[in-house]
Amino acid sequence: MDASTPDPKPEAQAALFNELARVYLDQQRRDARWRRLWRLLWLGVAISLVWAAWESVPAAHTPVTRHTAMVEVRGEIAMETEASADNLMTALRSAFEDEGAQAVVLRINSPGGSPVQAGLVNDEVRRLKALHKKKVYAVCEEMCASAAYYIAVSADQIYVDKASIVGSIGVLMDGFGFVGAMDKLGVERRLLTAGENKAMLDPFSPVNPQHEGYARAMLDQIHQQFIGVVKQGRGKALKGAPETFTGLFWNGEQAVQMGLADHLGSLDHIARDVVKAADIVNYTQEENLAERLAKRFGAAMGSGAVKALRSGTGIR
Repeated sequence: MDASTPDPKPEAQAALFNELARVYLDQQRRDARWRRLWRLLWLGVAISLVWAAWESVPAAHTPVTRHTAMVEVRGEIAMETEASADNLMTALRSAFEDEGAQAVVLRINSPGGSPVQAGLVNDEVRRLKALHKKKVYAVCEEMCASAAYYIAVSADQIYVDKASIVGSIGVLMDGFGFVGAMDKLGVERRLLTAGENKAMLDPFSPVNPQHEGYARAMLDQIHQQFIGVVKQGRGKALKGAPETFTGLFWNGEQAVQMGLADHLGSLDHIARDVVKAADIVNYTQEENLAERLAKRFGAAMGSGAVKALRSGTGIR
């Protein structure tokens, strides 16, 4: 090599060093941006938790001298739902105990659910009516069927829209039978029990006529309980149509004709023209922000947030 030609190695090494430095600085900038993003995210989570704790503290209802108290029965009537007996009875007690409440309205939008939960609410409405001497009105909007109607008949009067779905006074028990599929797949069922009826209605075993008879007897008894509650609540208003207690359902206009409901009308109509207290106060137990966030983001997000918070605070 000619001595006058410069050695290319220092230049190549400098270029490589500069490239590595650039890549490193770019990575540092990206890491810094992500750190800022995550800090903002956890700050938002912390603010949300504080807000949720504040919101979860029961707030007093805005004082109104004369008003109509309203409790909503929404969705499935079952434990751990918005329309559970615990939630509804808590709301009802608050509504009845408020001296400004002139009457209580149950606004119902539900396809039904548990007869046990509905029975608890029905009993509580009757107890509170007798204790506080206040009228109760049920207003059935989209749907008031099965267990929802079980609750509605505790009211002094039932109002519906002409297109509401009302009725379904019956009881069911459903399930599946997998015996045929198991035979085709060559699967053998091995079941050991202590107690001859312990495997009653097992979906992987053939139907036992004796067990089926037990189940039908139980359903018939619950059905008769349901019928008794409806007759007690509706009294002479029922027209005695033979199909009333067969599990069928009707629109609101038909329900009025059959005596399952009293009048066509809305919540505003009841408050303004029947109760004569147009101001409506909602006593329904609402989910707090923490519960809504948990449902929206899911358990995985919640678990990650808890781990991160523990890591940041030294909790293990």
